[in-house]
Amino acid sequence: MNSTVEVLVYRLKPGEGAAFHDIMERISIPLHRSHGMRVIAFGRSVSDPDAYHLVRAYESVEHMTASQDAFYASADWRSGPREAIVARIESSLRSVLAMPEEALAALERATG
Repeated sequence: MNSTVEVLVYRLKPGEGAAFHDIMERISIPLHRSHGMRVIAFGRSVSDPDAYHLVRAYESVEHMTASQDAFYASADWRSGPREAIVARIESSLRSVLAMPEEALAALERATG
C-alpha cells in the first residue's frame, strides 16, 4: 500500500541553520508528533548548513490536508514555534508523492 509523502525543502536565511534545527528538534517535531503527524525525516543538508528538509507521511492526500489544516490552525502551533520558524525561512519548495510503506519504513530507520 502506498502512503502520501510530503517533502519540504527550505532555503534558510544565511546563518540560521543551527538555530532552525534546534527549534525543529526541541519544539516543532515533538509538536507535529503530538498532533498525530508522522515525521519520517528532518534535518540540515549534509552539503549546505542553511538548507533543510522535512519529510512527513500520511494515509492519503485527504488525510494530509485535514491533518495540516488542524495542525496549522492550532493554538499550539500559532502561539508556539510558528514565528521563530517562519522568520528563519527564506524560501521553500514542496512536493507530494506516493511511496510504498516499505520504502518509508526504510527511510525512517535510516534517518531516525
